[in-house]
Amino acid sequence: MKIAIGIVIAGLIFLFLLMDKKQVKKVFERLSIYWFRIAFAFLVLFIMNVAAGFVGVYVPVNIASGLVIAVLGIPGFASICALAFFL
Repeated sequence: MKIAIGIVIAGLIFLFLLMDKKQVKKVFERLSIYWFRIAFAFLVLFIMNVAAGFVGVYVPVNIASGLVIAVLGIPGFASICALAFFL
């Protein structure tokens, strides 16, 4: 497992060495957008969990639900709400 992780990290470093500054900047900009979306999704999940806890509904705060909200946005939020209320 450690060897596979080392190979992946070495490959990523090699790819970054082959890119110019504009390409590296674009890659990090896209990654930062997704990190912000994931962080905001967990904030929304936490607020929804606290608010729904007052009426006895449990909303799962885990990586899968966070990624669903981060990728899908408002439809992902609606699907997580529907799963929480109907299950």
